[in-house]
Amino acid sequence: MSEVQKNLWKDWRLHALVLVIVVITELMGTHEFSVGPGVILLLPMLYAIIIGLALYFTPIIKEKQSKHAEPLIVLGVTLLIAKIGVIIGPSLPQIIAAGPALLLQEFGNLGTIFIALPIAVFLGLKRESIGMTHSVAREPNVGLIMDKYGFNSPEGRGVMAIYIFGTVFGAVFMGLISGFLATITPLHPLSFAMASGIGSGSMMAAASGSLVAAFPSMETEILAFAGASNLLSLSTGLYMSIFIGLPLTEKLYNVLNKRKDNRTGANTGRGE
Repeated sequence: MSEVQKNLWKDWRLHALVLVIVVITELMGTHEFSVGPGVILLLPMLYAIIIGLALYFTPIIKEKQSKHAEPLIVLGVTLLIAKIGVIIGPSLPQIIAAGPALLLQEFGNLGTIFIALPIAVFLGLKRESIGMTHSVAREPNVGLIMDKYGFNSPEGRGVMAIYIFGTVFGAVFMGLISGFLATITPLHPLSFAMASGIGSGSMMAAASGSLVAAFPSMETEILAFAGASNLLSLSTGLYMSIFIGLPLTEKLYNVLNKRKDNRTGANTGRGE
């Protein structure tokens, strides 16, 4: 057991704060409001993230509590995965029936390349955009970029920027967007359950939590499909990035950058 883990159990301030935040957010309950034909769900998990972030910038939380809280995230996600594993068992026939959809959903993560990369290049980002957009930038993808380009490379800075942003705001975004899209579009809730498994336990928990709140009668199926999808993303996502995502991003970046340079040169020529 590491020194941080030993000190964790002695840090009563941290445990007391977590308990207070949980009690307050559970008392606040779930709220929803309509945006056009869709519904945005505000869950206790969202309140807890916001309160925790706000407390970090106050004297109540010191750097010691922040370091001690890191193992608790792993513990919480481990319990969630254990619960999902128990739920997946009875739902195996449905998961097997949806096999092709579950396997092919990993290609959906390539959407960040075709949507985000052109925007990044348009905004003037250079090779940082490769690290930022080749994937959802979770731990395996960070390792891939660091191994190929190095920590201090533009690609390394790009992937770390998205990793940090996703760590801070990813769960909030996924929690809000999944419930809203599930209520505004005609797509089946289980398709959003599969889409919530992007390889991040906290983001999957936030997204599936919103879906369960919107469709409580389908709780077991939603958690089973989200868990199976997340497991597949964790196991195959890195290979998808190595063989398809990163080479495709490099190629598309070169094409977009060349086209942008040609357009800039043409405009400069006309100006002269």
